[in-house]
Amino acid sequence: MSEPLDGLSDDAFLDGKIRLLQPEKGVRAGIDAVFLAAAIPARPGESVLEAGTGSGVVSLCLCARVPDLKVTGIEIQTEAAGLARRNIKRNGFDENIHIIAADICAPAQELFAIGVAADSFDHVFANPPYYRKGTGRASPLPGKAIAHAHETGDLAQWIRFLIRSLKPGGTITLVHRPESLGRILPELEGRAGNIKLVPLFPKPGAPSHRLLVQATKANRAPLQILPGLVLQDETRSYCAGADAILRAGEGYQF
Repeated sequence: MSEPLDGLSDDAFLDGKIRLLQPEKGVRAGIDAVFLAAAIPARPGESVLEAGTGSGVVSLCLCARVPDLKVTGIEIQTEAAGLARRNIKRNGFDENIHIIAADICAPAQELFAIGVAADSFDHVFANPPYYRKGTGRASPLPGKAIAHAHETGDLAQWIRFLIRSLKPGGTITLVHRPESLGRILPELEGRAGNIKLVPLFPKPGAPSHRLLVQATKANRAPLQILPGLVLQDETRSYCAGADAILRAGEGYQF
């Protein structure tokens, strides 16, 4: 008996290693999520935290690469959190990934009560909304509007939440737009160091359209701008490095 989709598409990630249900209209995961998952330096047995899980694709791609992880995901939209749980179960990771429907901007004591304590995770990560609320053209679809623009809080609050939840010596990893770097770096300063920036280029000669950012809590090593990754060649085929991440599910080491 086939699984009812009810306006959802059933999409393959990592060359079919992950099957993801996501809305046919609305928020849909793309390659940003896969590159974020590839960049997280988690090891088997560690605990990780994702802010804004959406349908669960980042955590699922991470668990497909790194076994025996303990993943906690927080998602403000109840419907999206339910879909993430459904995706986790159908991919066989319900023993590894736990989704909480909550707001990362809730008071610290409320987050502690649901299992998100300060200094408690080995790695934290997020693909935060790319826009500030009230800027740009908002989507008429409520779920998509919230995913694309901050409904509560802002990028600074996302970063502060993640760093607060992170153990000293642990890493925070983000994927965002290059033009947001001026808002990201001030929030890391004094809280995390060894900042590494990797620009992603859609094709040769094109400006970077996404940026991977990674930093280590309570670290004073200097910032590094590392060689970027070109995603597609002149024929619009994925370059070898990008293909290894998107299809084979390999990690990306900063």
